[in-house]
Order: sequence, then C-alpha cells, then structure tokens
Amino acid sequence: MDFSKSFRAEQSNHYISTMRPLFNRRALFSDLTEDFVSPMEPNKFAQVTIKFRTEKDNVDSVYLCTDSDKLLMAKSLTNDLFDYYEIEVQLEDTPFTYYFEIHAGKITCFYDRRGVALELKPHFMMRIIPGYKTPDWAKGAVMYQLYVDRFYNGDPANDVLSGEYEYVGGRVTQITDWHKYPATTGAAGVREFYGGDLQGVLDKLDYLEDLGIDVIYFNPLFVSPSNHKYDIQDYDSIDPHFGKIVYDEGELLPEGEKENRFASRYINRVTNKANLDASNLLFAKVVEEAHKRGMKVILDGVFNHCGSFNKWLDRERIYELASGYEKGAYIDANSPYRNYFDFKGSNNWPYNGTYDGWWGFDTLPKLNYEGSQELFHYIMNVAAKWMSPPYNADGWRLDVAADLGHSPQYNHNFWKEFRKTVKRANPDAIILAEHYGCAAEWLNGDEWDTVMNYDAFMEPITWFLTGMQKHSDDYREDLFGNADFFWDAMRNHMAIFSMPSLLVSMNELSNHDHSRFLTRTNKKVGRTNNLGPEAANEGINKAIMREAVVMQMTWPGAPTIYYGDEAGLCGFTDPDNRRAYPWGREDHVMIAFHREMIRIHKENKEFLTGSLKPLEGNNNLLAYARFNLNDVSVIIINNNNYEAGKEVTVWHLGVPRQAIMKRLILTDEAGFNLESIDYHVMSGKVTVVMPAFSAAIFRYQQEEKPEKGRAKKVFYAGERQN
Repeated sequence: MDFSKSFRAEQSNHYISTMRPLFNRRALFSDLTEDFVSPMEPNKFAQVTIKFRTEKDNVDSVYLCTDSDKLLMAKSLTNDLFDYYEIEVQLEDTPFTYYFEIHAGKITCFYDRRGVALELKPHFMMRIIPGYKTPDWAKGAVMYQLYVDRFYNGDPANDVLSGEYEYVGGRVTQITDWHKYPATTGAAGVREFYGGDLQGVLDKLDYLEDLGIDVIYFNPLFVSPSNHKYDIQDYDSIDPHFGKIVYDEGELLPEGEKENRFASRYINRVTNKANLDASNLLFAKVVEEAHKRGMKVILDGVFNHCGSFNKWLDRERIYELASGYEKGAYIDANSPYRNYFDFKGSNNWPYNGTYDGWWGFDTLPKLNYEGSQELFHYIMNVAAKWMSPPYNADGWRLDVAADLGHSPQYNHNFWKEFRKTVKRANPDAIILAEHYGCAAEWLNGDEWDTVMNYDAFMEPITWFLTGMQKHSDDYREDLFGNADFFWDAMRNHMAIFSMPSLLVSMNELSNHDHSRFLTRTNKKVGRTNNLGPEAANEGINKAIMREAVVMQMTWPGAPTIYYGDEAGLCGFTDPDNRRAYPWGREDHVMIAFHREMIRIHKENKEFLTGSLKPLEGNNNLLAYARFNLNDVSVIIINNNNYEAGKEVTVWHLGVPRQAIMKRLILTDEAGFNLESIDYHVMSGKVTVVMPAFSAAIFRYQQEEKPEKGRAKKVFYAGERQN
C-alpha cells in the first residue's frame, strides 16, 4: 500500500508537501526479520545488532528510541540504492521495545511496525523478547490438517459399527457411502463415522509428500466417542477405531438399550490393553514413516476439558467393571480421580452428575487443575509422553487454550509449566494454540510458540476476497475488496506477534470449525441445515480460491491446508466442513496448482523468513512484497471482475531502477500459468496488466555486491546514554 494514502488521513497536506522533498518515505524500512535484527532470536543477556534502511544520502540522522533513551545510529553500510544505519544493543532478560526517529533538515518522523508515523502508539513498537525461540523447521513450514475419520479408510476392520454404542442422544452410525454429505445437524453429525484411520494416513503419505507437505497436524487421535474426538476418553491411548483392533469381541448395544455399560463390543475395543497398545504402536509407525519423508507431526491436545466417557469420570460406566481400571469419579466418592473434577453436590454418590461442565455441557467435563496436583502431573506426563520415544511427535496444537483453569493466573502458570515439560521432552517441538482475539499475553516466549492465525490471516483475507464471515454467517459489502480495512487489520493484529512467533503462525483458509474457503466464494449466507449441502457447491469461484492460496503461500507464517481444500472440497461450517476427502472425484487442476504454489513457497527463502512490505491497496486490488537483502518477490492480486493495469514502484525493495523481473506464476479464471515471462523495470517501476480474478508473483534476484563501510554504536539496555 502506498503510505501516502494513509498519511492523508492522518496528516495535513501542508506537512506532506513540506516533507516530500526531504524524506523518501518509500525507502525507510526496518522490521524484526534477520536482515534487520541479528540474531533474530537472541538469548537473554545477548548482544543484538539492529539496522535501519534509508535511501542513499537522503536523511541526516537516524535514532533508535526507547521509553528512556534516544540513541544515535551509525551509518554502517551503503550500496547503490540505500544507506543502512545500525546499533548494537546489550539485552537483558526482559522484552526490549523500540522505535526509530529519522531527521532530514528540519523535518522529523517516526518509524514503528506500521511504517512511517507521525504519532507513536505503544501497540506498534518494535519488540525483541530475549530467549524467545521457535523451531526453525516450523518457520514457513507447509502444514496439512487431517481430520482422520474423513481422510482415507485404510483398515475397514477397525470401523465404528452402526449401533456399537449410544452417543449424545442417538446410536452411532457407520457410513458406507464415502461420498455421502455429513448430517445437517451437529448432534447427528458427530455420530457418523466414515472409517478414516491411521492406516489410511500411512497409505496416503506418498500423496502428501508429493504435494510438498512439511507437517501433518492431526485433529485429536486419542480414545473418544465422537468422530471429532474433542471429548477425550483416554489420554494415554490412540483410539483403536483409528488404530488397530487386535481382539474384537462382544456385542453391539442391544436394540432399545441406551446405557453404554451394555455395549460390550465397544467396551472391549476401547479398554482392552492389547488394542490400545497396538494402536499406540501404529501411531509410532506413522510418525516414523512421516519423519522418513521429512515431515513433522503435530498432535491436538484437549486439556481444558475431557469427555463424559473419560475413564477418570466414567459417566457411561464403561470402565466400571473393566479389568485394570480404577473406579471413575462419577461412580465412586473414593475414586482416585474425584478431585480431577469440580463436583457441586458432595453426597450424591454413587453416580454423581453434579460436576462442572465446560460452558455447561455435561458431555464435556471441565478439568479441575486447581483442585488436583495429581491431575496436573498426569497431564504433564501426557504432554511429555507423546513427544518422547517411541512416539516422537513434534508438537502440540492446544484446543481452547485460553479457557484452561479457573483463573487467568492459573492459566498462565499452567502453560509456563507445560512449555518447560514439552521442551524438555523435545527441545525442537512446537506449541501452538487455538485462540480468537489478542493472544499477546501468552506470546512472551515462556508459554505458547504461536497461534492459529485467525485475526492476522484467515479473517482479513476472507473479508477482502469474499466479503464473507468465516462461518458463512454474514456478508459485508463494506469489507469486500476494502484494501484499507485489510491493511489496517493486518497491521493491528500482526503487531501482537514477535517475529519468531509470526513466522510459525498457522495460516489457514479453512478448518474443521469454519466453512470451506471455496464455499465462501459463493457469498451464500447460511449453513447446511437451512440451505442444504448442495448450496455449498453452487456459484463458487475457483479463481478467487487460487488468489487466496497465492496469498497463503506468500504471507508470513506457516501455510496450513485443511485436508481436501487442495482437491476442491466445499462445505458450510460444522458439520458440513468435515466432508470426506473426494478420492476419485478430485479436482486435479486444483491439486496441481497447490503443488506448484507449495514448490514456489519452499524454493524462495523470502517467503519463509523474509520481510513484508505493503505496496498498493485499491478497491479489490492488493500488491505487497516479500524480500530479503538478495531476493525480492512482488505479489499482485486483482479480485475485480475486469482486467486492471497497474504500475508498481519496486526500487525501494532493492530492485535496480532498470532491471528485469520474472513472473513465476499467473492465476486467473482459466487456471494457472507457469510460463516465465520477463517484465522490464523502468525508472524503478514495473507495469503489469492483471486479468480478472487473478494473482501473480514477480521475482527479482539480486547479485550480491560488497557493501562499503562498517561502524557500530553499542547501547546497553537499561543504561542511559547522552
């Protein structure tokens, strides 16, 4: 985005005209990437070099400013286009926040995470958190979210059987038509089982490898009665319906019976140690095979609540008579698990149903950590177990992580200990949390590594490209194509992240909680229960989906594909977003497009760890750059239904004023084009004509040149210098 537009909203025209001859605002730049903060992830009490860039011979001085100090930076490097100023800072063990002050003649401006600014706002200060490190493998990693029941059925012998047990008001159902739409209501939807399993994942690992996937993120795998498995029954074991059933004995729940204590086949399947051990070993094999292909594995951790089927509670009386299990807290007042839950009635045993449920749901008992050190230690052992041999998983995604505990103080204390536990078990593991809204208080380097990036990715991109809310529950004409809103939202929400956190943030277009992005392109407001599932397929615009994927693969963070998005899968929000992967009915063009975009993402380092700079923002048109000191990529999105020509200034990215940029890809209504075409940069600008509903990437690779001069000023944080 040309910042002159935002300046006009904040500053007088007189100031602009006075400032323009002295400052070349476009050239002013710094951020928190490794080119401008070195090292990018410093240790506590380490020294760090901070740089600021200006146009060559364009300003008089640059200062690094903190709350208490204003420190002159030294001009240390210069090339044909830019001067670089730098200063070395001695950090302490607390966050270091700063901004820049630039002088040219009598004119002064500030620079923070928004770019050039006239007034300072603490929210947009640059911030370095000593000791905050995230795994290098996760920076820009391409993730793939697997909802296992709907991916691929590799072992029909472990399928949930119709009538096997009762769940949330009805009997579970085995779906034999793989392509059937999910039930239109949530309760019926979670009782349907399509048969996807870990053997199916093993069978399709070559497909994921060929696609270019770096990380598999599994929705919950542990023993649970639902197909989504966010109501965990046994944290110690992979569900044999996903794993392996060695001994399959007993009967289905008798006709007319509603109590699961009579569901002997289900009880045998999920309590028999042989089945549980075999399933755990199969998961270990999945991780091993993924690692052989260079892929990591992330598990879903549901630690705020469990399920009413859970062996610690046993409301369903599944474990009451099973061999080798203690009595559950619902069953017996003397259960070793009684204080794992918060019971409101003290003398209601046996079969005490007065426990606290998350949001009041008795099927989701809230875990009572404050009342039980035993529970705390148990869950810490679970956290470490699955990151350790023989399982060796590579991280946790944390469900409703901000809700855990009964107070904010306990919540933070828990996650601090959780982080220590996980990192001891696997120092290179990642911890990412589900969170809506500002997560700044958890992202200080001692709790979560990062979050599922709704605020600074999924939502702004969805509003801009489709005008739709992420559940397809609303359409906003005022936000559709609104570039100002897009950039304002991105700047505001990205500012909560430190750079180590931003570069590993989970950037999704769709997931199991929201409508499929491809369905959002049809602008239909509603859900499957009132519109019907076919409506999710109607009026979609695959060209807009391709625009979104180009943005996903070129935006800071870890692009995360929800299974089937790459194959053209549609769906309204839960339960329709959990359709089975369309094996045999795939959109092969869309798959090929994803494969090529993943390749482009991984081949060009600027997309993994480079800087981001807005270039343009007009109605339904965006341009931005990802770049480092040697390479520049410019991404242009034309979401209009007509062709649009655009002249984009690129010299301030490090592209010579006379140069050639190569187009890496063009997407439009017809598909995508990988033909490499040269675009001439004239006087620092490149002119392109973008088709309707199109996206393109233009790249310039610089020749490395020796830089002139080197000098440093050193500032010791906490010591005032005059």
